[in-house]
Amino acid sequence: MTTTTTRTVVYPADGLTMVGHLALPAGTDRRPAVLVGPEGTGLSDVERRRADALAELGYVALAFDLHGGRYLSDPEEMLARCLPLLADPDRLRDIGRAALDALYAEPRTDPGRIAVVGYGTGGAVGLELGRGGVDLRAIGTVNGLITGRPGESANIRCPVWAGVGSEDPIMSSAQRDAFTDEMRAAGVDWRLTVYGGALHAFHHPPVDHPTVPGFGHHPRHARRAWRDVVDLLAECLPLGSGDVGTGGTRAA
Repeated sequence: MTTTTTRTVVYPADGLTMVGHLALPAGTDRRPAVLVGPEGTGLSDVERRRADALAELGYVALAFDLHGGRYLSDPEEMLARCLPLLADPDRLRDIGRAALDALYAEPRTDPGRIAVVGYGTGGAVGLELGRGGVDLRAIGTVNGLITGRPGESANIRCPVWAGVGSEDPIMSSAQRDAFTDEMRAAGVDWRLTVYGGALHAFHHPPVDHPTVPGFGHHPRHARRAWRDVVDLLAECLPLGSGDVGTGGTRAA
């Protein structure tokens, strides 16, 4: 049986050499494609496995890089890198567009059928691509309910789904309200799922670096959030009869 394949994709962005993870479904035909954006710590095996799971479903999937091939396990180093990024929509868009260019360069990618699913900073990248007018079929963001510059969300032309933990101290109720107010004012087709009792990065399995207050894995909600992502793609980026992969949705 033909299986999915993976390879490393190297491309420039934000003055760095980014190292992404491309996963391809079985076959040789063009398929709908998904950009997968990582948390602020950077690309890890968590996002690589999610790209692999999407390829098993039948999508071309590129898990993109934020930090030039580095994973920033030290919280202070991560904040020093990410806070300026999150404050600069143009840099976020440039990082996203560079990843999109790498995805477009893959012959299996159908350029008219692309979605972005991101976590934390990676979710903010997806939202800024939409605010920048990029033609997307869907944007999904977990923990990344970052508001944009006034009026620019009117450029988003696709459904937006956002997921957040109810106890997330970073994506507080005030931040959630600001995000939903922005989506509402812009006339975006949006949904917000609040996962009761979950902290920031609840979707991310434990890793080998110091625990940060307010961060924590919630296995049950992680599985639910992944199902919500798959449902978003099934609605907005459906696979045709010839697009079906080898099956499976496990990634959370």
